[in-house]
Amino acid sequence: MPFEQFDRSRLRMLPLSQRVHDLDLSAILDPDTHKIGFRHPTIDLLSDRIIAAREKGAAVLMMMGAHVIRAGTAPYLLRLMEKGLITHFALNGAGSIHDFEFAEIGATTESVARYISEGQFGLWTEDAHHNEAVNQGAAEGLGFGEAIGKYIEENKFPYRQHSLCAGGYRMQVPVTVHVGVGCDIVHEHPNCDGAAIGKASYTDFLIYAKTVENLENGVFLNFGSAVIGPEVYLKALAMARNVARQEGRSINHFTTAVFDLHALEGLDINEAPPKTDARYYFRPWKTIMARTVADGGEGYYVQGNHGDTVPALAAKLLAAGKNFK
Repeated sequence: MPFEQFDRSRLRMLPLSQRVHDLDLSAILDPDTHKIGFRHPTIDLLSDRIIAAREKGAAVLMMMGAHVIRAGTAPYLLRLMEKGLITHFALNGAGSIHDFEFAEIGATTESVARYISEGQFGLWTEDAHHNEAVNQGAAEGLGFGEAIGKYIEENKFPYRQHSLCAGGYRMQVPVTVHVGVGCDIVHEHPNCDGAAIGKASYTDFLIYAKTVENLENGVFLNFGSAVIGPEVYLKALAMARNVARQEGRSINHFTTAVFDLHALEGLDINEAPPKTDARYYFRPWKTIMARTVADGGEGYYVQGNHGDTVPALAAKLLAAGKNFK
């Protein structure tokens, strides 16, 4: 039987000019002036592994949660993209929204506590442009990330130089977006098309899986994505290994690294904790650092804020002076 659905035409939308933003362009880090104080021995190891992977033509895939974009690290990511040091960037839906808002208005992030109480959380008129981008891109057969980047570039957003999605579109480097329907503020909007989101994000999943096919001797990095990152990676790796086995190949010898805030120092991260341990349910540990590298790979962990760890890794890589483009 048909169930009643929420009528989105009843929503009151307000312009972004009335929203109090927690972040503006002052949060964007300038690699030429930003002072890097973060140090971790694994950074040096990972830099060497990434350069070795690129010298072999293997994939270096960086998955990230939205806080990486909010930390203002896009200029560092764009430089890694320009040099061909990272071959694929992957975001969740929220990451693409922060990237989009920074490019369009030079600000992002609202107070959930304030605006959920007012019934206004996420209901800002200009964010409908994000849906327009996806709807148009899906109709053209584009993936989600490419659709966002194309829209930002073609509409000449004033701060597009800070956009990772726009950079990927310009440089033809995949920036894929992996969406959980109902998780993002733009899903509240009347112009949200679930079919377009599903089509575009699934196209990105297949692009992502194709990159994972080239992960042998490569590197997989996960910055702060606790659920989407490990789960998308796990399914894509299963697909890639299935085909590789049929072709007499293997995808076993690669490096993974998780960058997050959990205190895991001194623990054996290459062994998944038992189900009786609450840390078993921290997917990056069991999936990225243990199970998927158990057949010849290596997993590492770096604890720190993304505003510290991303610049530290990027600076080390860029200092090597390698260019793979």
